[in-house]
Amino acid sequence: MSRLLARILAATGLVAASLLLMPAGEVNAADGDEHDARFVVTITNITQGQIFTPIVAASHTSAMRFFSLGQPASEPLEALAEAGDTGPLKLALAGSRAVLDTADSGAPLAPGESVRLMLRTRGAFRFVSVAAMLVPTNDAFFALNGVEGPRGRDVVTRYTPAYDAGTEVNDELCGQIPGPPTVCQGEGFNPNRGADNFVRIHSGIHGDGDLRRSSYDWRNPVARITIQRAN
Repeated sequence: MSRLLARILAATGLVAASLLLMPAGEVNAADGDEHDARFVVTITNITQGQIFTPIVAASHTSAMRFFSLGQPASEPLEALAEAGDTGPLKLALAGSRAVLDTADSGAPLAPGESVRLMLRTRGAFRFVSVAAMLVPTNDAFFALNGVEGPRGRDVVTRYTPAYDAGTEVNDELCGQIPGPPTVCQGEGFNPNRGADNFVRIHSGIHGDGDLRRSSYDWRNPVARITIQRAN
């Protein structure tokens, strides 16, 4: 378990864990005539037994996506989905000219709870992406992948499924799962990859290893996300 993960676990009593950036072209950071405004992004965990690790969000142009279904996950997405490590993702976002702003919830999100994140937006930087790992799983994550934010007083609401990063075998063994500490305390990285090394919809918890299906399985969607402009 990483030192960062251990520190967050100790501080919260829950779990901390952890992208594929797909630039479609050069972007001028000054694109658009609008003054900086702010999006309020509210994420609600609507599972019965899965915890969301610290959540990363970004405002960006249409030139970027976190991932593409049916394609291999990037290394930042792998780190997020297997261990809840947000560092590589945030580093990739900071280095992208297609990104205006990022936010990190800094703490896990338990079932039934919500968290609000603030993102600057202007001009072409009106798209929002959000992602976090689900624990206890091998490499499941939820994500909002490049959704256009609202204009005026409109509110955008999306219900997102859980995705399988395809980077780790879903053996459901705690030796490979980083939390929550009352359930699993594994390293969070498994060198054994399955044959299907691509991002897809996750099939849930089957009860094949250390995890009870009745406690940790889900039916999609797993998260409710709303985006609105701050007053």
